[in-house]
Amino acid sequence: MAPPQARTPLLSGLVPPLADSFFPRSETGPNLTALRPGQTIALTPGEPVGQGGTGKTQLAIEFAHTLWNERAVEVLIWVTAASREAIITGFAQAANAVGADDPEEGAEETAARFVAWLAHTSRPWALIVDDLVDPDDLGDLWPWGPAGQVVITTRRPGAELSMAAGDLRIVPVNGFSRREALSYLSSRLTEYSDQRMQALDLCEDVGGLPICLDQAAAVIAARGMACRDYRAQFSERHKRMTGLSIPGLSAEVLTTWSLAVECAQDLAPPGLAWPALTLAAMLDSHAIPLTALTGPVAFGFITGRPAGADGPDKNLVRTAIANLARAGLVTIDTEGPGILVRMHPSVQAATRAYLPRGDLEQVALTAADALTEAWQESDGGAQLEQILRDCAAALRATDSGSLWKPEAHPLLLRTGVSMEANGLASSAIKYWESMLATSTRLGGPAQASAMAAKDRLGAAYESAGRASDAIAVFQSSLTDRERILGPEHPETLTALGRLAHSYHAAGKLTDAVALYERTVAGLDRKLGPGHRNTLAVRAKLAAAYQAADLPKDALTGYKALVADSERLLGSTHPDTLAARAGLAEVFQVTGKTKDAIEQHKRILSDLQGLRGRDHPDTIDARAGLASVLRRAGKTKEAIAQYEAVLADRRRTEGPDHPDTIAALANLAFAYRSAGQMREAIPTYEHALTDRERVQGPDHRDTRTARANLAAAYLQVGRVADAIPQYERALADSERMLGPGNIETLTARCSLASALYAAGRLMEVVTVLEHALADCEHYLGPGHPMTQTVRDNLDAATKT
Repeated sequence: MAPPQARTPLLSGLVPPLADSFFPRSETGPNLTALRPGQTIALTPGEPVGQGGTGKTQLAIEFAHTLWNERAVEVLIWVTAASREAIITGFAQAANAVGADDPEEGAEETAARFVAWLAHTSRPWALIVDDLVDPDDLGDLWPWGPAGQVVITTRRPGAELSMAAGDLRIVPVNGFSRREALSYLSSRLTEYSDQRMQALDLCEDVGGLPICLDQAAAVIAARGMACRDYRAQFSERHKRMTGLSIPGLSAEVLTTWSLAVECAQDLAPPGLAWPALTLAAMLDSHAIPLTALTGPVAFGFITGRPAGADGPDKNLVRTAIANLARAGLVTIDTEGPGILVRMHPSVQAATRAYLPRGDLEQVALTAADALTEAWQESDGGAQLEQILRDCAAALRATDSGSLWKPEAHPLLLRTGVSMEANGLASSAIKYWESMLATSTRLGGPAQASAMAAKDRLGAAYESAGRASDAIAVFQSSLTDRERILGPEHPETLTALGRLAHSYHAAGKLTDAVALYERTVAGLDRKLGPGHRNTLAVRAKLAAAYQAADLPKDALTGYKALVADSERLLGSTHPDTLAARAGLAEVFQVTGKTKDAIEQHKRILSDLQGLRGRDHPDTIDARAGLASVLRRAGKTKEAIAQYEAVLADRRRTEGPDHPDTIAALANLAFAYRSAGQMREAIPTYEHALTDRERVQGPDHRDTRTARANLAAAYLQVGRVADAIPQYERALADSERMLGPGNIETLTARCSLASALYAAGRLMEVVTVLEHALADCEHYLGPGHPMTQTVRDNLDAATKT
């Protein structure tokens, strides 16, 4: 096998760009590059306690960029910690990137897997947890590992973090020193020599706070004025701000903020900066999609006139937002999923504090409409979904009830659905329970938003595996609709279908079949057998027949469904293709292999004709055909298809794409299934080499590839090669997953088999004794695997 090559560094999360005005802090900035593996540092507010704008996040950004540019770590993770949900999402995304996730688990379990990965991996990593709002949000997810460095930024006092975690270095971050502040202004103000006159005095005026100096320098540059002129304005404005009491905002911060707002308002097009700023102040400070500030709703609010017939003049609003950036009130990030607008929390707080109470409700409703509009037009993706949810959460936190007039705003429903879709089962349950309680209290159980919340709560319970709770909620929802709308109403029939689905998910297949049959009968009468909704439930009924071991009913159902879908929707419609795939599966399990193969060939032919050979759906269809051919024993045809899939993947996605490596592994398995071990073993070796190089030794796919190679070695009698691979697979699994994981227990038993084949009987007994002890401890003495290991140990001791 070829020696391992250097792995491509992995980046998870959105690392914000360094501010254009970033200035290295040699005197007051902590030396984060001196942070050693296994250490955690928290950047907290300096004096006075609670003062924001000292540059904590910018220091963390500089650290992240330095690590990435110098390739100092193999894995870099940035997580914005606005909420527990945001932390879970960020950790789950990172788990997926490093291969520590389990596709069958939700985001909460996956986040926990990531924390375990951090604790056990030997790959150098760094994690930045930015703007931790509440230390309890980390709770059981507190990150640590001997190979990693953790940097946390927070506005909370260091004492609160010290109580949450033991091995933690607290570093308060104050403002610039006098030398740093003067150097900073000197680097920003270069238009003419006298512009910097009284710069040091200005630094003293604002206490060296980076946020104030940034806004002051921005205004001075935008207006072409000098520090002396700005100081005069600052002094006059500061007198009016000194008597104000806004938590977390000093008079200096309020003063520079107000002067920056006036400057932005004066820039062309004049008068648009303030409404744009108020709209952004309702959303999440860490990241706001620009589309939420430039769409038709936002355009109408900011400009005071509706968008034109050809769409809004986005350049007008974009210029207003650019003016906010020019005045130091926002930053614009072009490196995220779309263009993002970021705003310091202090700027948001000041803006909201100055909004007249009568305007607050209008701005909040406009922000909700604009965010909903942007959400509908987004193409999804876990990162953007979390950004949108964070914006919605920020809006809810400042809302005084306007989002419930007359009932729940669509944004509230969209937020919960997004949680479900992204695997946040526990968060979704809490959210929908709250939504149901609020909507029922405000409008009664018959209100549309209350019924919708109840349906979503049932779905969240179902996703979390709480089958009995899901069934109870869906039964209650059905009862409500039968009472309010009648038994034949489309919404009632939909509720009946949801209840049937929950029974299916709970394994109560007889009940599920009966309810699906009732639903189909009702939809036939109400909408007709060819209606899209009817066809969808007929597909679920056919699947329920198959799951309930009613193959004749399943076959009849799928045949009729395929015929009707093809006639009404077309042969290449996704629903038709799904129905055909279901029919093929029934053919396969009922022994009608030829018919199953024909269905898969038809699917492949239709997709290739419609979308071309290189479309991902076409390649997936070819892989499906290869699988059914292999299971049918047609190994020669199967191998030809597997080879074609690999060639297609390499051509369209490149040799290092995970799908390409998976295609390589599938081809190796096909060779092995056909007994072509001369081709199988080098293909397995190639797959393992690629996994290690691209995904790293700790990735679950790499461990699987190693175990597969070991099994292939053992199959051809290369025991001396199999044993070290099994030993490595066991060590990696135990290190990453622990001794009680099924993968670890299986690897230990596989090693025992290889040792037995080598005639090393004493070692076999030792390994099996270890395996039996672990099985009894973690699985229980009555578990089937425990009994199998016990039997194998008895046989080995008698040999």
